[in-house]
Amino acid sequence: MPNAQKHVHLAGSTLTHSCHACAFFHTREEEYRVLMPFIMEGFERGDRAFHIVDPDRRDAHLARLAQEGINVAAAEAGGQLEVLNWRETYLKDGKFDQALMIETLLGMIDPANAPPGKMSRNIANMEWPSTRRPSRCNGIWPSAPWRAASRNS
Repeated sequence: MPNAQKHVHLAGSTLTHSCHACAFFHTREEEYRVLMPFIMEGFERGDRAFHIVDPDRRDAHLARLAQEGINVAAAEAGGQLEVLNWRETYLKDGKFDQALMIETLLGMIDPANAPPGKMSRNIANMEWPSTRRPSRCNGIWPSAPWRAASRNS
């Protein structure tokens, strides 16, 4: 069965179709305990990993991936791993623009960016909009051929 058709595991559940999962974590340790199996399963299958992180936590996130056994430099150089920060995605041009954010994200997670027969597994940290309502991205997740998980705290 091609990877794009294999079931995906997240937080003890089996995902049988593309979806957007949102999780709230109490600590960074809890966040990694829940998300790391999802991330590692993707690397083991050769899936693409696209992560959006707090600009101040990018180095720590890459260090955590390396601690788990991912060769970060090779994964980035080979296009399997792309880690961007909020300013490069949600806050492009220095402010939040929902239409621009959705356009930017759709371009970055386009299935054409994943290796043939593989999927894109996307992790997005959403701490920056603590007073904003959830985005309207939920309307685009069901039809997309990829999986997403976002971190809110």
